[in-house]
Amino acid sequence: MDRPVTTKAIDANEGCHPLFRRAPGSVEFNKLRKRLIRQVRQVLDDYSMVRPGERWLVALSGGKDSYGLLAILLDLNWRGLLPVEILACNLDQGQPNFPKHVLPNWLNTNGIAHRIEYRDTYSVVTDKLPDNATYCSLCSRLRRGHLYRIAREEGCSALVLGHHREDILETFLLNLFHGGRLAAMPPKLLNDEGDVEVLRPLALCAEADMAKLAEALAFPIIPCDLCGSQDGLQRNAMKAMLDDIEQRMPGRKDTMIRALANIRPSQMLDRNLFDFVGLAAPSAVARAADAAE
Repeated sequence: MDRPVTTKAIDANEGCHPLFRRAPGSVEFNKLRKRLIRQVRQVLDDYSMVRPGERWLVALSGGKDSYGLLAILLDLNWRGLLPVEILACNLDQGQPNFPKHVLPNWLNTNGIAHRIEYRDTYSVVTDKLPDNATYCSLCSRLRRGHLYRIAREEGCSALVLGHHREDILETFLLNLFHGGRLAAMPPKLLNDEGDVEVLRPLALCAEADMAKLAEALAFPIIPCDLCGSQDGLQRNAMKAMLDDIEQRMPGRKDTMIRALANIRPSQMLDRNLFDFVGLAAPSAVARAADAAE
């Protein structure tokens, strides 16, 4: 039977994963760490992500978000608050000048179980797309397929990704403005084959907080633009829009992420989600009959 994640209190004096032992002792950092842990635990609980004894494959790209995700999960696991086995995985996709030594050295130094996989998807992407194209979308699809395969090979029930609050909101706006649909990144989904769950425990975490955590813990960040391609201009526009809204009306990002979990189908226009055809007031005859009884 599934059991919820324990609500045991987080206390700075209880010890922590080795990754956090060199962390600043400032009040500001402690607040940041506790906030991120609280938000991750809320997502784990709200979306029933944890089944004790299972194994998770945590994708590690070398960016701030995947480092931060791994650190928080390891800290929770260290404290007995996340009873799963964690395996970090980096997929080296053959991008030019990728520093192959950085992640293995960091993982070994910190005693983190891991698997490094080399697959030259970069050559596949550059062969199929023109020189001026953005590689990110195809590159991401190829990467995801290999990560599913690795999860199966390693006996992992879930692939865990470092998408944060802003990633989800930007995807929602992209679908709204360019896709003509209301969709975002769910915190939990099942892959098309139905054998690997995809989990996003950082769904409530702010990108700015992940950046602060990365700086405080001195993660050896690997740039995501080694291939020379940048993420699409449309996503950048959504990011700028969100930042502008947040600057003008602080707290709107949190309100928007709450709204995605607070949907009223009867207040929307989707006939597949709500029976508008069957929604009708009683006829005048029926009302008269009811009144006579």
